[in-house]
Amino acid sequence: MCDLNEVKGMDVNMDKSKEMDGINHAVQINERKSIVLTGVKKLDNFDSKEFFLDSVMGYILIKGEGLELIKLDTFQGTLSIKGKINSLNYLESGGKKPLKEGMISKLFK
Repeated sequence: MCDLNEVKGMDVNMDKSKEMDGINHAVQINERKSIVLTGVKKLDNFDSKEFFLDSVMGYILIKGEGLELIKLDTFQGTLSIKGKINSLNYLESGGKKPLKEGMISKLFK
């Protein structure tokens, strides 16, 4: 995963809760080749296989292949990604990324 503190020239911390209150949340996916999100508060980390972000509607995990950050607008709270989109999940775990199940836990289900 890419640590966003290493990304130069981008303000990725969008924790401006007073400014974000009036922002609506929307997701637009175009033929699974690109995605645009509004209402993004913070982009935590990303790589070519997944993006993990905080939105006004909760944490979101986007998975895919060849994912690239196209545009991050910290003022308007928009995020654009291109690549093959395989899934988009809203997380209810309080912002904690879900852990992958181990082999032992799969056996005892």
